[in-house]
Amino acid sequence: MAEENKQKTAEIEAKIAELNERFKDATAEEVIDWFLEEYKGKIALSSSLSIEDQVLTHLIVEKDPTARIFTLDTGRLFPETYQLIDRTNLTYNIKIEVFFPDYHEVQRMVREEGINLFYNSIESRHRCCAIRKLEPLRRAFKGLDVWICGLRHQQSVTRKNMQLVEWDDMHGLIKVNPLINWTEQEVWDYIHQHHVPYNKLHDKGYPSIGCEPCTRAVKPGEDVRSGRWWWEDPDKRECGLHQRY
Repeated sequence: MAEENKQKTAEIEAKIAELNERFKDATAEEVIDWFLEEYKGKIALSSSLSIEDQVLTHLIVEKDPTARIFTLDTGRLFPETYQLIDRTNLTYNIKIEVFFPDYHEVQRMVREEGINLFYNSIESRHRCCAIRKLEPLRRAFKGLDVWICGLRHQQSVTRKNMQLVEWDDMHGLIKVNPLINWTEQEVWDYIHQHHVPYNKLHDKGYPSIGCEPCTRAVKPGEDVRSGRWWWEDPDKRECGLHQRY
């Protein structure tokens, strides 16, 4: 069994290396077009409604309006985020799938640690993220081979070593980051050029938007994700959706 696992790991690593080599000079459009065609029916965009994911939504709908796009409603999102879901659906004539956490687990967590437990410790914050994000994400991933993400190197120290194509061992999926090398300015240029709908909180100093109690505005020049879980060390500010390398 150990030898089998070793061989499987080697095959996966070889495939990921091959894909990264194949698309090292490709545009985001070329990457998306190929993966949507190659993995049709087995691929989806996991959207947080970020500016990156909004760009990806635009690119995906242009290629295949029937491709799956889903988001996670943690129950603690900003009103502006809910409004953006509706605006995006109307703009592109699509229906973004919305996945919710298991209310039994949410009730148990709140009963045991309080409604705002995430401020108490990293462990409690991770528990909240696991219940509100990771569990519904696992359900959303059923039947998929590939998930598309809006990760960029420039976003934070935790993402500087991520690649265009990766193997997500936690979920057993290929993860594709078509905008991995884009700058924030390039993302905004695309949004304005193509009139892509975006969260209005971005105009109020929120470059990265998650749950309302875990997100704050940042000052000019600060790291774009410094407003997420700002009470924690920078190298711990991930929710667990994305592995660190």
